[in-house]
Parts: sequence; C-alpha cells; structure tokens
Amino acid sequence: MAVTSTYTVTGMTCSHCVQAVTGELSALPGVGEVQVDLSSGTVTVTSEKPLSDDAVRAAVDEAGYELANA
Repeated sequence: MAVTSTYTVTGMTCSHCVQAVTGELSALPGVGEVQVDLSSGTVTVTSEKPLSDDAVRAAVDEAGYELANA
C-alpha cells in the first residue's frame, strides 16, 4: 500500500528548484512519485513505505534547499 506524505521545503523559487528537489527525492528507495507545488512550497511524496524524516531532509539538503520544521 502506498504512503503519501507532504513536506514544506524552503528556498524554492523556480522550475530548476522543482527539478532539483524532485530528482533527489525520486532517488530515495521506494519513492514512486514526487509532486512539487512551487507556489506553496510543499512537496508531496508517494512511496511504498513511510520515509524517515532524516532521509527526506538529506535529499532536500542535497538538492540545495531546506526542509521546514513541522
């Protein structure tokens, strides 16, 4: 069963930002889909199982952005 989680990412301002974040999150094991809403700064990730916050934070950091604290 797929799990969908939504995160807030700060610092994204353009389509390049969307591509960078999408690419890093898509590379995480089990991730099937990543949707970025640039206007709200939210990222919705659908995966095979729940992702650890640390893994998501590391992927967002690698893309050059910051995961907002929930």
